[in-house]
Amino acid sequence: MIRTRWLLLAAVAGLMSPATSRADLKVPAVFGDNMVLQRGTAFPVWGTANPNDEIYVHFEQKTADGKREEGKAAKTGKDGKWFVKIGPFEPGESGVLTIKAPDKKVKGKDATDQVVCKNVLIGEVWVCSGQSNMQWTVKSSANADENIKAATYPKIRLFSVPRKATATPQNDVAAKWVECSPATVANFSAVGYFFGRDLHKKLNVPIGLIDSSYGGTPAESWTSRESLLAEDSLKYFVENLDNARKGYNPEKVKEAFEVTWANWQNAAKEAKEKKLPVPKQPTMPPEPGTSSGSPSGLYNAMIAPLVPFAIKGAIWYQGESNAPRAFEYRTLFPAMIQDWRQQWKQGEFPFLLVQLAPYWDGDSNGVRYAELRDAQLYSTTKLRNVAIAVITDVGDEKDIHPKQKEPVGGRLAIAARALAYGESIEYSGPTYKSKTIDGNKVILSFDHVGGGLVAKGEKLLGFKIAGENGEFVPADAIVQGDQVIVSSPMVEKPANVRYGWQNFTVLNLWNKAGLPASPFRTDDLPYTTIPKKKS
Repeated sequence: MIRTRWLLLAAVAGLMSPATSRADLKVPAVFGDNMVLQRGTAFPVWGTANPNDEIYVHFEQKTADGKREEGKAAKTGKDGKWFVKIGPFEPGESGVLTIKAPDKKVKGKDATDQVVCKNVLIGEVWVCSGQSNMQWTVKSSANADENIKAATYPKIRLFSVPRKATATPQNDVAAKWVECSPATVANFSAVGYFFGRDLHKKLNVPIGLIDSSYGGTPAESWTSRESLLAEDSLKYFVENLDNARKGYNPEKVKEAFEVTWANWQNAAKEAKEKKLPVPKQPTMPPEPGTSSGSPSGLYNAMIAPLVPFAIKGAIWYQGESNAPRAFEYRTLFPAMIQDWRQQWKQGEFPFLLVQLAPYWDGDSNGVRYAELRDAQLYSTTKLRNVAIAVITDVGDEKDIHPKQKEPVGGRLAIAARALAYGESIEYSGPTYKSKTIDGNKVILSFDHVGGGLVAKGEKLLGFKIAGENGEFVPADAIVQGDQVIVSSPMVEKPANVRYGWQNFTVLNLWNKAGLPASPFRTDDLPYTTIPKKKS
């Protein structure tokens, strides 16, 4: 019946002349030529047309023994919106997705809108999001020429979401899917590409990568308004934004800027005449809610338009912008993850994050980055199906953008193989489990020992120990089986241990699976980044 109906619709469409086609049928840009659709699940297809239109969606895929096809019909509501689910289909290529809105009259003739997406693959789809270290491109990373030259992977497809923020959720983005090649990969997310490349090699199925990243942005901008309002400690983001929007008068802002601009022109002219540095050129203040740091702004413009496109999971590299508020991140980041899962309605899909690399952050001995890393690790204990890629070995003390992105993507791919695909492999470096105090020593036990603990170097680095006074001093540490023994002649009665607890430090505790240990602490002393309460 489906096949018969489809042939009739196709025949009608074939008789149409361009003059009788309509432009009412629209689908989001994420549906297009070269896309990847998620295997093993019914994938949503949606869009808009005229009210009360009958929409017919058909997917056809070549198989080893011929082809497989499926069609579904839907009727638009008064708002013109329609939605269907197709599948599931197994991995494959040469697919065609066709969407039609038939049986209308234009000047007395039948007319059919249709959208045809060709060269469609069925495989694995992942969202790659975060701030600048996720945005960081292949061409700007280590070994760029070599990696770009080797990037001919026609079964890996790339989709880059334009970077913008909006005050309200959007329905679409201006982007398109492209095949991965030396010509297309150079400006794509390096972490995303290396992650997808390693997965493709291991799984031998098509991979779709959606890069939705924006440098210098905080997690609250990637979180929906509803989710921020649902958490008492986070609702202030929305309240402050709402107050700013209430007081926003575009005409007054324009008038004030014209004065500022005139003053700048005079100052610039005077500076040039005196051969002094020209002051920085001013820019028009953005409408509240439309800057890259606005609460929910990036969610509205760069995540909402993708929902509910079927995905396998998400990878995430962000946190630098939230380091001054690391304690808040313990609440904000899990809230964002749960928000995305609720929006997509695909259950607890795998969410894989990159722990921030060691970086001086203005003071190598400071602890804001250490606290943010700890907040990231905390999310893996609070939520299910969340894993962390530790990159303590690729940090650069004075560069917030470490160039070694290949191991970052590779470790995320290892985590995906375990969490998303059920492979029985060690996917994490050692993580702190428990402590035992024995005289003047603290004995540490770990999860994810990966065949055993190892010190990469002559001795373990980065450990500190403290007594009940909470004053931490450098400590000696040795590996003993699956445990680490920590002590110091300066502390007779130890209470707690910290590892890697500063912005930048050299660390070398690994497991035999080849993955570095996450920085940790055994104490629960307050963060330095806890905001002071107003009296």
